[in-house]
Amino acid sequence: MFENIAYSGSREEQYSMALSQLKGLIHDEPNRIANLSNASALLKQFLTDTNWTGFYLYDGKELVLGPFQGLPACIRIPLGKGVCGTSAAERRTLLVADVHEFPGHIACDAASNSEIVVPLVKDGELIGVIDIDSPLKSRFDEQDQKFLEEFAEILVQSF
Repeated sequence: MFENIAYSGSREEQYSMALSQLKGLIHDEPNRIANLSNASALLKQFLTDTNWTGFYLYDGKELVLGPFQGLPACIRIPLGKGVCGTSAAERRTLLVADVHEFPGHIACDAASNSEIVVPLVKDGELIGVIDIDSPLKSRFDEQDQKFLEEFAEILVQSF
């Protein structure tokens, strides 16, 4: 059973605890949807000031909505379009302080003002992206990026 705990200590200590929780949640579970569902819930519970946490999965042509926490979202995103599609196409993390300044931003939730998207890649193959939105501008920083890239690496090893 998962217990809702208060994260305390330095940001590094908090991130370390969240990564340990992810490892525990996905340990010995081969089902991708189950792992992504728990991972989205863990991110939503852990990351403050977010309004959407979830995944888009690559189906060989485009990104398709996967497990998430938040308001209903865009279902399909072409590669190279918006923050998610650009991150997937370029296979690199995008840290966007103000989504309204990102060329071609796709607004699924009008309350979103900043976003971080981390590609999920295993053995050189694109699996999808982690997408996290916040109603605050400049919500995410390089420390969040480092944590989420580690989170992604742990997660893809379960696939």
